[in-house]
Amino acid sequence: MSWFKRTDKGILTPTEAKREVPDGLWFKSPEGKIVHTRELKNNAYVVPEEDYHVRIGSKEYFEILFDNNEFTELDPNMESADPLSFVDSKPYPKRIKESQAKVSLKDAVRSAHGKMNGIDIVVAAMDFSFIGGSMGSVVGEKIARAIDFSLKKKIPFLMISRSGGARMMEAGFSLMQMAKTSAKLAQLDEAKIPYISLLTDPTTGGVTASFAMLGDFNIAEPGALIGFAGPRVIRETIGKDLPKGFQSAEFVLDHGFLDFIVDRRNLKNKLSTLLRMLE
Repeated sequence: MSWFKRTDKGILTPTEAKREVPDGLWFKSPEGKIVHTRELKNNAYVVPEEDYHVRIGSKEYFEILFDNNEFTELDPNMESADPLSFVDSKPYPKRIKESQAKVSLKDAVRSAHGKMNGIDIVVAAMDFSFIGGSMGSVVGEKIARAIDFSLKKKIPFLMISRSGGARMMEAGFSLMQMAKTSAKLAQLDEAKIPYISLLTDPTTGGVTASFAMLGDFNIAEPGALIGFAGPRVIRETIGKDLPKGFQSAEFVLDHGFLDFIVDRRNLKNKLSTLLRMLE
């Protein structure tokens, strides 16, 4: 039975010398295509051939948009309080701290100013990884302050939305952000400063019902889910089957709620061209 045993100990690799493939080295698309993460990053996080737009956050959008990834972040240390002493499965402050530690973010939006192809711009980008990109008091306040900065400097404002809607742990305080951000955008409109709203996958709930759909130009990434309530809720409410592709960016564009859809690989140049035309 010697063929079941190794007799030459010298060919074994010690356990401590073994190395595993690092996590995140490869990405598998919904259609099964395997892409190296370096290639994915170089392609603006769009799967080649499939044109599938991978969900990304503020860090990646800032890399794509700001020249040489150089920018100054606005209000980087602002974080949520617990105005309602909300307790569900765990206290709200504990959930905030756990989310901050997990994704290395203070809340669900980051804002910054810098140059995009030489054009001064303010960008606010939401992060779905932080409690589903939910809109709480901090999200509303940071967006409002980013708009104030845009007003002060008289430079365009870009909002990149990705959200599951209002943050239930802040209840009415969260819903008040819809009115606050909308009022700030009205000031931007009065000052005739361009506001571009980019809707990404998914953009839903109170975010869609407020600042996400108030742009001078409302644009979206291909295939993004855009809507107020989810398809299942709507189907159960109206008791009818929904059209194919309902709430996709393409469907929303066809029904007049978007100005155009832009491939992320062309986003920086498209935005720059648009802003130069507005000048």
